[in-house]
Amino acid sequence: MDKPELLVMGVLPDWDLEPMAERYTLRLLYEAKSEAAFIAEHGPAIRGIVTKGEIGASAALMDQLPRLEIVACYGVGVDAIDRAYCARRGIPVTNTPDVLTEDVADLAFALLLAAARRIPAADAWVRDGSWVREGSMPLTTRVWGKRIGIVGLGRIGSAVARRAEGFRMAISYSGRTPKPDVPYTFHPSPAALAPEVDILVCCAMGGPTTQGLIDRAAIEALRPGAIFVNVSRGSVVDEPALLEALRSRRIAAAGLDVFWNEPAVDAEFATFPHVVLAPHAASGTEETRRAMGALMQENLAAHFAGRPLPTEIRP
Repeated sequence: MDKPELLVMGVLPDWDLEPMAERYTLRLLYEAKSEAAFIAEHGPAIRGIVTKGEIGASAALMDQLPRLEIVACYGVGVDAIDRAYCARRGIPVTNTPDVLTEDVADLAFALLLAAARRIPAADAWVRDGSWVREGSMPLTTRVWGKRIGIVGLGRIGSAVARRAEGFRMAISYSGRTPKPDVPYTFHPSPAALAPEVDILVCCAMGGPTTQGLIDRAAIEALRPGAIFVNVSRGSVVDEPALLEALRSRRIAAAGLDVFWNEPAVDAEFATFPHVVLAPHAASGTEETRRAMGALMQENLAAHFAGRPLPTEIRP
């Protein structure tokens, strides 16, 4: 029996590709010299798409895959997958939730601590001899005991809140509706949350419904000296307003893992000494990436065996 053909949209580790190659015929789109020619050649036989959150799958692409049966995302975010199109064609979409929650929350707190305590600057202070020449570096600000606001109290936001509890922080959040089972203070919007906190952490999901959620009003509502952290999606934040707030130092420090036009990030971000940057790497531990790949493969195996999908996203 012929192996099902999969269109692999982005680079995956060998520890995922090798076992997948035993079960499927892999068509690696990212190696194609001409995407159009590659799809024209292989598209009629493709039965599944393997993609990543930042790459997604467009309607225009899927329209060229008449035998497409499943879209399996290596990651949680599916905002770049045209789910409405998939629903119309009855194509299930899966992702890899839960397995990356704790690592993303870890990086959110790492960025917060690095920005507040200026850890990159402290490292440079030792390495470049400033400690010898100039003595102690300028004072920083503490994190424990501060008021933290979390935009999006889902899996990742809740994991950030658990860490904040360990730092004895006062926790507030914003979201579509209050969560009845949490002891934190609810605010109906980021703009309402912003003036009540010292630290604002964005954990909201990406996609059209949250584009620009942290808007200019929310950013301007932050108290002077606030710290901002984003481990969500660049699309969730009004980036020009964020840049203005960083430029004027209304935001005293920031830790950013995601950007509007990544990886071609606005060059101005790199000019701010009070900003810590990461390359969309919140889930980037070997343990999590192995777990993500395993769950993605479980969804594919279940589909082609006719079993229920472990993590299908319902329309």
